Amino acid sequence: MLARPYRLTRGSDYRLVVRRGSRCGGSHVITSMMTTGESRPARFGFIISKQVGGAVVRNTVRRRLKAVCAAALPRVPEGTDVVIRALPASAVASYDDLRADVERCLGRLAPTVAP
Repeated sequence: MLARPYRLTRGSDYRLVVRRGSRCGGSHVITSMMTTGESRPARFGFIISKQVGGAVVRNTVRRRLKAVCAAALPRVPEGTDVVIRALPASAVASYDDLRADVERCLGRLAPTVAP
């Protein structure tokens, strides 16, 4: 699970990353990443709309994505903000499918991230 210092919490931070950050799309998620240059840990944010499914499905997808990001945290550069938008296909995706999608995008957007 991701502790509070590793999460994006303000809407303005989400908008900034989605609008100005680099983007990588997969079959289950769209990942946006922006390096701020600040000396702080990487932060992650998640966007899971009602198109993904009901509350139970959305929360399951969110928990899986948080676990994937917690495992990838040591490999993400310092001062990086990442926003992951779940697509409707993520509702039926397994944990391994989500992990592969997120790690592929993180590797593409930040060359220092190894899968």
